[in-house]
Amino acid sequence: MFCSRSRRNPRQQVNEYATQSDFQKIFSEDMAGLHLLAYLLTADSDMAEQVFVAGLEDSIHGNPVFRQWARSWSQRAIIKRAIKAVSPSPHEPQIAPVSVQPQTGKPDLDLLVQAVGKLSTFERFVFVLSVLEGYSVSECATLLACTLREVVSARATALKDMAAAELPEFVMPQPPVAVWKSLFTSAQAS
Repeated sequence: MFCSRSRRNPRQQVNEYATQSDFQKIFSEDMAGLHLLAYLLTADSDMAEQVFVAGLEDSIHGNPVFRQWARSWSQRAIIKRAIKAVSPSPHEPQIAPVSVQPQTGKPDLDLLVQAVGKLSTFERFVFVLSVLEGYSVSECATLLACTLREVVSARATALKDMAAAELPEFVMPQPPVAVWKSLFTSAQAS
């Protein structure tokens, strides 16, 4: 109990909670990716900025989490803030797709962002959460406060619309998650 840090059992070191500086480091290291996540969900640059800042505040001042979970907790804070800001619902009338003008400096990523921006609000949220972020259908339904059937239907429609989008040929043969991860990684590297 009164051991110094260096004498602690490795299992005890694993269970340390993330600190404010851990979250600040995550948000500064992953700024481009986390902002892109907020932008894809909100389809509005000003709202994405507000969601990003609110996500940082929620991460810092929210419930304590283990250090190993801090990165995923930060992403989830942004997702929850975007849901709160936009309130996507399958019961809302279909809103015309937003004309998204990405400026990532990567033409392939810009095309992907534009294609995602053309989805309806609810379909965009389902696509980003389930396909790009890898959340399960049940997790999406819980976060979006809807049924599993509504998530599955929206995901199918979104995938159909994304398949019809004019994306570069190298994008098409790969699974969507692999494309997202490769483009996302290249955007952070620059």
